[in-house]
Amino acid sequence: MRKSAALLGAGALAVAGAAFATPAAAQDANATVYVLHGVPGATVDVCVNGEVLLDDFTPGTLTPAQSLPAGSYEVKVVASDAANCDADALIGPASIPVEAGKNYTIAAFLDKDGGLTAKAFENDTEAAGAGEGKVTVRHIAANAEGVEVVASGSSLGTFNNGDQIGPAALPAGTINAEVKSGDTVVASSDVPVTEGTNTIVYAWGDPAADPSTFAFAVQTVDLGHSAPSGVPGGESGAAAAGTTGWLLAAAGLGLAGAAYSGRRLATTRR
Repeated sequence: MRKSAALLGAGALAVAGAAFATPAAAQDANATVYVLHGVPGATVDVCVNGEVLLDDFTPGTLTPAQSLPAGSYEVKVVASDAANCDADALIGPASIPVEAGKNYTIAAFLDKDGGLTAKAFENDTEAAGAGEGKVTVRHIAANAEGVEVVASGSSLGTFNNGDQIGPAALPAGTINAEVKSGDTVVASSDVPVTEGTNTIVYAWGDPAADPSTFAFAVQTVDLGHSAPSGVPGGESGAAAAGTTGWLLAAAGLGLAGAAYSGRRLATTRR
């Protein structure tokens, strides 16, 4: 679908970056929303309230922050070669409510059986302690139930598709994050923990169908101000050893999933 992503009206989504031009009082009445594409091999268009918001949206892409007036939005995902937003849906349509002052990431991904789905995760923006940041890990990979997350050698527990572990407050530094299926490490990455930031790691793809599609996507969200202190910001990743008390929670609001059959998708390789 080759269109510009223009949305009209007071209730429509603002285009990327519009939040920075909005007066502070108006921003307080808005929500902040990101969109993550976590479906391997599928280029799609994302429609909101009947208009194209994201045109030719490619796998692994995370949009910049967008500012939305509080309310509900009809979200629908269609094939990238669809004529318009009236085309058959791959995901949705579904109504997604957003609350003023909150921060969300809407992730399109494969469910545990490989069907298309999406979820709106609420991102934690509460302040961490001085010299600390936060880390959140979200599981949006298909056919990979009961995977284990290991941070700098310490197991954080196992979780399933659509779940998250964290957020956990950690001293600023770097941790090595691994996703394991049994004794096999299926993905590994060094993750920076930045003071005043929630670093959100998404494990996405379809390792059973194609191991090369299994990857990490990393998002950073600013936290509120920490209390002033002389605590230095940098420590080694070994500080992650105290994170085994992370909470396991399924976050967000579900969209109706759609099966792969009948899809016409342009493929990409990342």
